[in-house]
Amino acid sequence: MNILVTGAYGQLGSEIKELAALYPSFNFLYTDVDSLDITSDEAVEQFFAENKVEAVINCAAYTAVDRAETDEGNTLLVNAIAPGILAKCAAKTAATMIHISTDYVFAGNASQPYSEEDQVDPQGVYGRTKLEGEQRVLAENPDSVIVRTSWLYSAFGNNFVKTMLRLGREREGLKVVSDQVGTPTYAADLANTLLRIIEKSDQIVPGIYHYSNEGVASWYDFALAIFELSGIKCKVQPVESHEFPTPAKRPHYSVLKKSKIKNTFGIEIPYWRDSLQLCLKRLEKL
Repeated sequence: MNILVTGAYGQLGSEIKELAALYPSFNFLYTDVDSLDITSDEAVEQFFAENKVEAVINCAAYTAVDRAETDEGNTLLVNAIAPGILAKCAAKTAATMIHISTDYVFAGNASQPYSEEDQVDPQGVYGRTKLEGEQRVLAENPDSVIVRTSWLYSAFGNNFVKTMLRLGREREGLKVVSDQVGTPTYAADLANTLLRIIEKSDQIVPGIYHYSNEGVASWYDFALAIFELSGIKCKVQPVESHEFPTPAKRPHYSVLKKSKIKNTFGIEIPYWRDSLQLCLKRLEKL
């Protein structure tokens, strides 16, 4: 099976590359901004035709949440228009379409985990464009699978874990917000789940799904766990969000309910601290 992976240099795309050897029947076609312009109908159609694409995992996204507030045009292109183009081409060729979305489509003011049916209400440009991306994907290709995730980290790219490791070794103490609650998601776990879904391409149930690791944490909890598991002696002080004002509003609560994806595809999801420990061990070897 020929599988197009967009955004292949990012965290999720890089983790898919790491898992490729476990799926010998898959032929992965890795692209990023330098090799395929997914905002161009013509470029995407030509790529599909030349490579006989049978499945798409769209990992490409404009994820600079704060910069998005002043760069709405480019954010819209990557997060909304491009997914629609990919979905349209997938529909024309009967290719399986999987699109990655975000917890930012919600307002972030709930008190219990968000289900796929809960009311969406994005609070910034990033969330609004990601929601429009979902809508365009389903409009162009109702047989698509959309997976919303949260707090993604990996051994690759830039992320909270790697930032904390660097700062924790440089400083005696750090301030980290404690009033934003969600669930860290190890990109390797998500990548494995996506490939397992494609393995069952003849049984795929289209629709929107939620995926993060199990458990609940604040960013403060996350930082404490990173230092504890890596043996870094850095004091972490909990602070409130208003002490770190940002151009884009962050969700205060973005825990995702995951029963739908677990029941539909028969997967088990690891606890966030267990996955964090695996990632830290990998980073030690890099």
